[in-house]
Amino acid sequence: MTAAPLDLSPARRDELTRRIRLLVAATITYNAVEAVVAITAGALASSTALIGFGLDSVIEVASATAVAWQFSAREHTVREAREKTTLRIIAVSFFALAAYVAVDAVRALTGTDEAERSVPGIALAALSLAVMPFLSAAQRRAGRELGSASAVADSKQTLLCTYLSAALLVGLVLNAALGWSWADPAAALVIAAAAVKEGRDAWQGRGCCAPAAMPPAVGARAGDACGCRPGCDCRG
Repeated sequence: MTAAPLDLSPARRDELTRRIRLLVAATITYNAVEAVVAITAGALASSTALIGFGLDSVIEVASATAVAWQFSAREHTVREAREKTTLRIIAVSFFALAAYVAVDAVRALTGTDEAERSVPGIALAALSLAVMPFLSAAQRRAGRELGSASAVADSKQTLLCTYLSAALLVGLVLNAALGWSWADPAAALVIAAAAVKEGRDAWQGRGCCAPAAMPPAVGARAGDACGCRPGCDCRG
């Protein structure tokens, strides 16, 4: 866990910790249900995009579970000690997501099988597009104020799920209305590239600090306006 702003009280830190626990629990629950629905609908419609979306939900559950494990500790020092391991798990989940989405997109673009129209898939993608941005924004705000790199990184994983939801929705609608089966995998390739960047940032601990209300402590890195510990910066 990164250095929190210097004026953050223990009570406020505990409140933010509880908020992140609740948000992570909501993320895990939603994505678990989403995975089952998406994979089932994808199998029925022979849609690789829907199945891929369901597997992405599984990856998001893994990422959020790592954060839940970190924040399950009562002691702040224990949560700090678990930060690096949690970031590594989140980074690997980003890379796994990028690899799967890229391979699946290329296969869809070069394949000959056409997916059938999926009304449940369209409804699921629309619902996720409405739900995910709020979960991501709330966790990102709490993580930045607390100074938690892992919470911020996991919020970016959720945000990528939002982009995947949008790509899936556009692809399913265009396929159903116009027969443009290439639309979804083309957008997915862009998302895969973004996932690689976010995975690299998570591995390096970037984008984890909130601006400090007071100047950084003596001994902080030169030019670090946030007062972050080594391995963290304010980018992202």
